[in-house]
Amino acid sequence: MSHLMTAAAVIALSAGAVSAKELKYAHFQAADLSSPKHAAALAFESCVEGKTSGGIDVQIFPASQLGGGSEIIEGLQLGTVQMAAIHDGPISAVYKPFSVLAIPYLFDDHAMAWSVMDGEFGDAMAEDMLAKTGIRSFGVADNGVRNFTNNVRPVAEPKDMEGLKMRVMTAPVWVTLVESLGASATPVSWPELPGALQQGVVDGQENGVTNIVNASLYQHQKYVSLDGHVFSWHAYLMSDIFYQSLTADEQTAVTQCVETAKVIHRGMTAAQDANAGAILSGKGMEVVPVNPEQKAAFRAAAQPAVRAHVVDDIGAEWPDRLDAAIEAYRAN
Repeated sequence: MSHLMTAAAVIALSAGAVSAKELKYAHFQAADLSSPKHAAALAFESCVEGKTSGGIDVQIFPASQLGGGSEIIEGLQLGTVQMAAIHDGPISAVYKPFSVLAIPYLFDDHAMAWSVMDGEFGDAMAEDMLAKTGIRSFGVADNGVRNFTNNVRPVAEPKDMEGLKMRVMTAPVWVTLVESLGASATPVSWPELPGALQQGVVDGQENGVTNIVNASLYQHQKYVSLDGHVFSWHAYLMSDIFYQSLTADEQTAVTQCVETAKVIHRGMTAAQDANAGAILSGKGMEVVPVNPEQKAAFRAAAQPAVRAHVVDDIGAEWPDRLDAAIEAYRAN
């Protein structure tokens, strides 16, 4: 009898395993608990599998194992990748309004940035993105406040950027940002960036401290300028094909667990941003502080050019809506 019960249990367990819905979760950071994206992904995995009693089987693919951002976006649209935390450049290439967030020197601090993206503006953008791409956004977490690094000279004001060859993400708005400051821009995908820096294809790049450390970019870069030009984002995205295949309870579990992941992701990245100088000097980089007057000069040089590019590309609606959301935050 016990043998029969054991066999029945094995069959039942096997049936349960077969019926579990596979959720491939892609991100590009290293499979390390010091990586905000990976720590958040592991928390999501544990949360979802617990809440659904194993009905959803989360499989995490870190370190660009399923391809770069463009490939992952395509996978989300086709339903071959179920979920991803993707950075802003590849999103903007598929959903152009997201490029409005590349307008530099918009947000005063993390609290302002999170409030705007968690509010009516962020909700409207997610709804529009779903309608136009078939990709569902659960909101954003930080990709780090972006700073310029290079291997040629300290950069403390716009004129110091002149003549530098800078890597940018593969979306035209980032080219405009760098060129508005007098540097030349070369789009390079994230997986190829360390090699491009090591080989001298580019002199520098721009990223948050999280990514600089996570990809060991400090090994190939001497100077970092803490200008904080853009609050960069990772969006938590899901294939709507997959989302619609879930039960109502499973959809609720996914939504709740993304919120947990975002809190972890934001907290870790914001802590690294706050300690950027100490972290990067500890890695051997020369940290160049940027004072308020110098930052104002960067803003004056870059913001009008980038905003004009964004308006030419997507119209004034989203830039105007973002301006209004920022003004409303400041008025409160």
